[in-house]
Amino acid sequence: MKRFQLQIIVSVLILSISVLIVFSVASRKETVNVSVSARPIEILEPVLNVKVDSKNSIDSYRGLGAWVDSFDADPNYLRGYATVLPSDVIEMSENKVRTLFLQSSRSKDRSNKLISDPWYLAEFLLSAHASNVDVVAWYLPKWDVSDGEDLKRMLALSNFEVLGHKFDGLALDIEWNGDDLEHQERSARLVELSENLRRNLGDRVLGAIVMPPVVTDVINPNFWPEFPWADLENLYDVWLPMNYWSFRTEEHADPNYYNSENIKLLRKNLENRDIFVHPIGGVGLADGTALPDPGEPLATIDDLEGFVSSLTVSDAIGGSIYDWATTGPVARKQLAENFVLIYPDSYMGE
Repeated sequence: MKRFQLQIIVSVLILSISVLIVFSVASRKETVNVSVSARPIEILEPVLNVKVDSKNSIDSYRGLGAWVDSFDADPNYLRGYATVLPSDVIEMSENKVRTLFLQSSRSKDRSNKLISDPWYLAEFLLSAHASNVDVVAWYLPKWDVSDGEDLKRMLALSNFEVLGHKFDGLALDIEWNGDDLEHQERSARLVELSENLRRNLGDRVLGAIVMPPVVTDVINPNFWPEFPWADLENLYDVWLPMNYWSFRTEEHADPNYYNSENIKLLRKNLENRDIFVHPIGGVGLADGTALPDPGEPLATIDDLEGFVSSLTVSDAIGGSIYDWATTGPVARKQLAENFVLIYPDSYMGE
């Protein structure tokens, strides 16, 4: 130890002597006057070039999905605390979730941008891709054509990119009727928006999140009379009916019947039996653990068997429960086990 200390002391002495010699030589040189120009030098802005990957595949809708809305996670819309965090995507992945459906913009968004808080979106997008989970951005249009808001927001989501990562899909939430529009005018605006999206997005995979046909055709035809199914059929690549049974009654409270019937009517209304369908069930799946209160009855883990059965008999390419926050941990695990069984091709190699 003493020998090691002696080596350090000798090294410091040699370095000190060298500095003194350099200083001594420099002090004998002539003084050099330095002037500073007031002319600004050229400013070079750093540019980070990254490879931008965009999946753009119907595969993002296959298998199990998970849903997160603004009131779950967006800092501008939280009702107290976040019920879903970007880090929760790890648990989603562990529970065989292949795609996160993330609400990524709102009409008159509090971010004062065309998209939701970019930092919030970036965190979820990067966390999801790090866990091998796709992200589909969804938006609820309100049919205001005065400034083209709905189209602008969807196009902004299409262009959103962070460090080479983009959304793997886009979906339009078609349900808003809280306006003073006649149903013919609302339908016309929906069709116009859909046509403009297809024109601008080209072959980008586009999902239609729609009201369940059992509602629009049977339970409440006044919700949206003469819904323009035929005009939309060739504008969307995959259909996501919101088949929530937890607050329904009689046969419509049966997840197997309600989900199957909605898919059957959807294909009939679109006059196309070959459409890709990813139905959404729920609301939630209560399993006895503490869950956030969504303000409406929750489905229960006992409904899971009927929901899964309806997916297989209806040839759905995938399915999900709305939403992640109101699906208990036991229910998540059982969902994962069932989806691996009914969609083995989606989970090969895992």
